[in-house]
Amino acid sequence: MRLSFLGGAGTVTGSKYLLENADHRLLIDCGLFQGFKELRLRNWARFPVDPRQINAVLLTHAHLDHTGYLPLLVKQGFGGPVFCSTATADLCAILLPDSGYLQEKDAEFANRHGFSKHKPALPLYTLKDALGSLKQLRVVEFEQSLDLPGGGAALLRRSGHILGAASIQLDWNGNTILFSGDLGRYGDATMVDPVAVANADYVVVESTYGNRRHEARDPEDALAEVIGRTAGRGGTVIIPAFAVGRAQSLLFHLHRLKASRRLPDIPIFLDSPMAVDASKIFCRHVADHRLTERECRDSCAVAHYVQSVEESKALMANSMPKVIISASGMATGGRVLHHLKSYAPDSRNTILFAGFQAGGTRGASMVAGVDGIKIHGQYVPVRAEVTNLEMLSAHADAYEILRWLKGFKTPPRRTFITHGEFSASDALRKRIAEELGWACIIPDQGQQVDLA
Repeated sequence: MRLSFLGGAGTVTGSKYLLENADHRLLIDCGLFQGFKELRLRNWARFPVDPRQINAVLLTHAHLDHTGYLPLLVKQGFGGPVFCSTATADLCAILLPDSGYLQEKDAEFANRHGFSKHKPALPLYTLKDALGSLKQLRVVEFEQSLDLPGGGAALLRRSGHILGAASIQLDWNGNTILFSGDLGRYGDATMVDPVAVANADYVVVESTYGNRRHEARDPEDALAEVIGRTAGRGGTVIIPAFAVGRAQSLLFHLHRLKASRRLPDIPIFLDSPMAVDASKIFCRHVADHRLTERECRDSCAVAHYVQSVEESKALMANSMPKVIISASGMATGGRVLHHLKSYAPDSRNTILFAGFQAGGTRGASMVAGVDGIKIHGQYVPVRAEVTNLEMLSAHADAYEILRWLKGFKTPPRRTFITHGEFSASDALRKRIAEELGWACIIPDQGQQVDLA
């Protein structure tokens, strides 16, 4: 049996792990590379194996860095089942078509304004491609064994993080291989705790925050302070937020702040059609999170939903203090780019990030303090206050990752540390070796490992 790291190695994006024996191939996650141009170009490279020879894909959760390559894999000939949780399937039904639509629109915009080096600029895949890939999704219940092509079995356990997120255990050829997916927080306000695992021969674990500890400060205190300070100087707060997960968590906290009268009386707008749809899905899956159906409805009602492009443009013409939540969370695309063009040059405003910012993204650049960012081929000065409330992240920090690993009753034969920038992965490697005494490595992109 061989394990190949086709993505999520040395970076937090593009997660793809290929597990194969002499006759069968399984792909765990099928994500897009994001961030630095060097990483994004990998999306256009030839896939390392013939997609037609992959028997099945298993998804840990719906975020595009774990699912966004799926339409292209299908376009290239993959015809097998894609297994995932019910909520992940529901979220993919809005995330993947949106991804295809935005790629078409970005290519069209680049061609119309002539700022792309490619003549013509082309989308990686289209809305039609994305819709076609959804036909191959197959729903799997948590904690129920699933028979796989090739005689193996899979088991999904809740991992927190976002709605429907799972760690995946594969029992195949006498080995147990566990993929953590993205681990969530313990005691999170909206999501459930990651479920502990007792045994595995091999573990593939994420390390997004492998070198950090989240600030213990109450996120509602931090939100109230930032929004109050910005409103006091007549400014607007722009919150780039992932449409799935962070947007719903922010609405929950903002509702509580409004209900307790800890926020100034300013309007809150959710300017992301996908986040609106994701919020509706969130309220349908009450078994997947901590909130009741009533709490979901009340949280979602705190914001005015912006549906049309015209209404979104009108927000930029409105000079009154307000809060605008808009995707994407790292400012890599979507409607938030237009808000940044409008609000970033004004020092009265605040750009408030709510979690990890991958290297090479506009979000990472702004948090690092750059004077300007490039949007749609134009330089936009950044004079607004920029801050990042990392305690709002949906990712476990180093201490929480160790807490999850300590749930194992016996050490794995080997632990593979992935889905992290090298400094984070290496810090986690050292802690696992020192505190747990486990054998662990940080695989390189494209590395292949033979499993006993």
